[in-house]
Amino acid sequence: MSLLAKIKEIEEEMARTQKNKATSYHLGLLKAKLAKYKRELLMPTSKGGGGGGEGFDVTKAGDARVGLIGFPSVGKSTLLTKLTGTFSEVAAYEFTTLTCIPGVIWYKGAKIQLLDLPGIIEGAKDGKGRGRQVIAVGRTCNVICIVLDAMKPLEHKRIIERELEGFGIRLNKRPPHMSFKQKERGGINLTHVGNFTPTHLELDVVKAVLGEYKIHNADINLREDVTVDELIDVIEGNRVYVPCLYVLNKIDGISLEELEILAKIPHYVPISAHLEWNMDQLLEKVWEYLDLMRVYTKPKGQIPDYNAPVVMWRNATVEQFCDKLHKSIMRQFKYANVWGASVKHNPQKVGKEHVLQDEDVVQIVKKV
Repeated sequence: MSLLAKIKEIEEEMARTQKNKATSYHLGLLKAKLAKYKRELLMPTSKGGGGGGEGFDVTKAGDARVGLIGFPSVGKSTLLTKLTGTFSEVAAYEFTTLTCIPGVIWYKGAKIQLLDLPGIIEGAKDGKGRGRQVIAVGRTCNVICIVLDAMKPLEHKRIIERELEGFGIRLNKRPPHMSFKQKERGGINLTHVGNFTPTHLELDVVKAVLGEYKIHNADINLREDVTVDELIDVIEGNRVYVPCLYVLNKIDGISLEELEILAKIPHYVPISAHLEWNMDQLLEKVWEYLDLMRVYTKPKGQIPDYNAPVVMWRNATVEQFCDKLHKSIMRQFKYANVWGASVKHNPQKVGKEHVLQDEDVVQIVKKV
């Protein structure tokens, strides 16, 4: 029996099984088997051969990477062209874009790489179309924009989410608060910290899931009510947690009443790429979801350089800021003077562990 047939068989059995306390053991076992088969399916079987295909080995450039994922002909190429000025072939028929086309947006001093990925089809996670390569590039993005056509059914949103979930991409989620540590002996220990009672994980369910991975000795400590799926994600250890925006394109083709209904979708931005409606809000949202910040440098006796910010991930420290400028700075670092939201006084003398905030101004003082 092929892997796809095994996966289909397990999915059908899970759909037939009622969800209750009595079946939780059986469902946990099925979910673990399913995760294992999916991992085998996604791993390339041959070592040699053709590689990823033309256009999929895009080098990461700039401060962050944003991927446009969606079905064919939803307007991804038009959006890339309008935002970056990079030409991506646009036509009214499906599958116009066949490779991954990168463009660059300069926004608030940050260089953001925008990728127009080929349209994915249902079954991409199982290797249909170019879907597997498309979603593999999606794993490397800091933010994913799922581009949807306002005039097509919202079922497309669920299909794309399912395809990405099947590839180990968790959208708008964070890793579960739990620790998992394998050991040589002592069996399976399940404990929890905090004032809650685990409702999804019982010791026999955990033993069944771990048994599927041939793990018989481990310590598991829960800090929140973790589900079986989240436990499997932690065991697999190859999941990526990516912020996601739902970009609803072609809103010029629907009524105001329909737009108000669609506005109830969380993480959503309505636009018209062709008419360039609401592009400012889209860029502002992308910036917010990227969670970047700008830090300005101030040479001694000069005014800060506001034209060339150092773009970093939020909550970066002075040490990380110095390393971003040059690796050798920390060897001569004495202290830093900081102006901005992260300090009580302007300027304030801080050490290398000080956490910076957006639009802080930093002056580094070196040892004499």
